[in-house]
Amino acid sequence: MKQALDQRSLDQLFFNAHSYNSFTDQAVSEDTIRELYEMMKWTPTSMNTQPARFVFIRNPEARERLLPAMLASNVEKTRQAPLTVIIAADSAFYEHLPSQFKAYDAAPMFANNAALAESTAFRNSTLQGAYLIMAARALGLDAGPMSGFDAAKVNAEFFPDGRWSANFIVNLGHGAMEGGHYPRGPRLAFEQVARIE
Repeated sequence: MKQALDQRSLDQLFFNAHSYNSFTDQAVSEDTIRELYEMMKWTPTSMNTQPARFVFIRNPEARERLLPAMLASNVEKTRQAPLTVIIAADSAFYEHLPSQFKAYDAAPMFANNAALAESTAFRNSTLQGAYLIMAARALGLDAGPMSGFDAAKVNAEFFPDGRWSANFIVNLGHGAMEGGHYPRGPRLAFEQVARIE
């Protein structure tokens, strides 16, 4: 029988977590990056498509290539973050389906339907990016997800062959305790967003 997580774990993942705008200067090691991926890769995607692709940016040269694509309000927070991740979608994700989804040959349904492939890649890479945030929180990291960037510029700089395309960007690290985030905003009540039928 599975058991519910304890309150401390739930607080770290959900109730006390924030989106961070600034971080300490503590680096995120390559071992931690790999551990992060090893954890999140087990999360579900449609037909095990796993279309997300990740560019982990740590070195200053790569970061300087990214900054011109960021909206002005996101430039400094991205410049100072120990780690920035571009979550991208692989438009030809279905090439891996023969080894990743063995129930039947699903690759042709995507290879022959560009609209289905695009919507599947976008939806599931978004899911995987969210899983990455939760895995980071589980490992004691803090996250600052952003959609404020010029995707065309990111794609031209990092994915010039056109196969991958940027979905969203996340800064990761250890959040600054003083002024690292805004006060938590309210959330909509269950009755405002849901019904049980």
